[in-house]
Amino acid sequence: MRQHAKTPALALARLVLASGRPVDLAELRFTSTYGDLLEGYPCKPVNDRRIRGLLRAAERARPGTPVHLLPPRRAYPDQYAGGLGPVEVLPAVACVGTFHSTALDPAHDPVAYRSRLTVVWFQATPRLPSGCDAEPGLRDLDWAGLARDARALA
Repeated sequence: MRQHAKTPALALARLVLASGRPVDLAELRFTSTYGDLLEGYPCKPVNDRRIRGLLRAAERARPGTPVHLLPPRRAYPDQYAGGLGPVEVLPAVACVGTFHSTALDPAHDPVAYRSRLTVVWFQATPRLPSGCDAEPGLRDLDWAGLARDARALA
């Protein structure tokens, strides 16, 4: 195994992006996509509201850390369309993960700074993303364009 592919002791998992950059999953929250749907049915307005809520919660949880949404797959089963439009189903598990990596700016002290990004995505089961088993969009993240450097926690 290559040295950079090992998971550090304090990270939940390590992914190596398609760019070759290793990123560490520092925090992960799973929720049921429709666990709190008390009435109605899965449809575009409900799904869009759910996505907006996850993005807002991620921004509040880590102020100053950029948040990125991996657009979810939307399925359209052949079911009766109600008053809100056709049935539209997202994958069963909503995920909010915060990733860290080395600093983007080479002028930053590599011990004092880390780059950070919080990502919101959906997947079929509650499993830790790792290696080839990660959602494809995670490995394709444009880290340099999305993440931001911040002082590492003391």
